[in-house]
Amino acid sequence: MDQSVLAAKRILVVGDCMLDQYWFGDAERISPEAPVPVVRVLRTDARLGGAANVALNIKTLGARAALMSVAGEDEAGHTLKGLLEASGIESLLETDASIKTTVKLRIVARQQQMLRADFENTPTVEVLSALLGAYGGQIKNADAIVLSDYGKGGLNHIRQMIELAREAHVPVLIDPKGSDYSRYRGATLITPNRAELALVTGSWSSEEELRCKAQNLRKELQLKALLLTRSEEGMTLYTEQGELTVPAQAREVFDVLGAGDTVIAVTAAMLAAGADLEEAVRTANRAGGIVVGKLGTASVSYSELFGDQ
Repeated sequence: MDQSVLAAKRILVVGDCMLDQYWFGDAERISPEAPVPVVRVLRTDARLGGAANVALNIKTLGARAALMSVAGEDEAGHTLKGLLEASGIESLLETDASIKTTVKLRIVARQQQMLRADFENTPTVEVLSALLGAYGGQIKNADAIVLSDYGKGGLNHIRQMIELAREAHVPVLIDPKGSDYSRYRGATLITPNRAELALVTGSWSSEEELRCKAQNLRKELQLKALLLTRSEEGMTLYTEQGELTVPAQAREVFDVLGAGDTVIAVTAAMLAAGADLEEAVRTANRAGGIVVGKLGTASVSYSELFGDQ
């Protein structure tokens, strides 16, 4: 994929953004107060998470990324905005003074996560309505749209968002959440993992049973494609033409956190740049294989993915 082609494309990311905070330290003793390790924090880090990490992956790959989401008027929200600006992501954040910005705090010692604490609540109806209105004005400038659903309430109007994208003939890709996939009807592509798909279709005991369940869901939801991410088994793309399984890249898995963000970001960027679904999925699979070798929420650069081409 030519870098200049990617650079000319703008992908709009809409959904639940969050701030990923990391406290790194060592754990060499047990607390006298309770049978838990004591972590002596040595350094801290703040990273873009959720939909913001999807936007970051699009940007680091070389395409233009715009993020629409909701944040609070708090310290975490200000940090989030600063990270977006520093990363070169176009920020289209709505603010809601009545909520706290979603934060995931992870305490890590000796390269192992010891604890995660979540801080979150749901945006107000008024702010979500304003988000939908702004979305309608942004579609005409988007070459692809990613709706990143983390179940935090930021995509309450997702049905209308899909319909507006379809009317504008802009491909819309969705990272799904929950058990009600009817809300994703009409999307171009959804990217569930195995556990997420099983929650909707029920479990399967054979590849043939999986094929039937995935294809039936794709047809029921009127999707162009369903991309199942399968961890160590790679990915399988289900379309009207059949299926394509791409084996996982052979490399050491360090941390799977954020790999789904990378997969949908790279797929969207490749489709926006004119790649067909098969090429987009193969490229996204390579990207996922790279990012799981990194600690925490991470992204993949153009040079990592394409070398010197």
